[in-house]
Amino acid sequence: MSDAFQEREKGFERKFQLDQDQLFKVGSRRDKLFGQWLAGKLGLSGAAADQYAKDVVGSNMDAPGDEDMLAKVRKDLADKKVVIADADLLGKLIEMRDEAARQIIGETKK
Repeated sequence: MSDAFQEREKGFERKFQLDQDQLFKVGSRRDKLFGQWLAGKLGLSGAAADQYAKDVVGSNMDAPGDEDMLAKVRKDLADKKVVIADADLLGKLIEMRDEAARQIIGETKK
């Protein structure tokens, strides 16, 4: 009986780990998509846009939550005199999260 409970516990642990991995992938993809969108708003393209998206992803690793990334983005926008309301930035983050989840799920099914 004990073995069955241990196997069940291991199954829950594996499921939890997979869920955490998925959440991390979706978050990173969301940040990349957000960075690519912002790169366009900042007039960047090609390699510069790709690098900017990577910088946005990296900026969200400094502290829990999105404030570190949003602080970077707000500063970059202000430096280029590009005005995007906070509500629009947050709305785009939600949109990009949904798109990232669709992409990750699509890749997992292949």
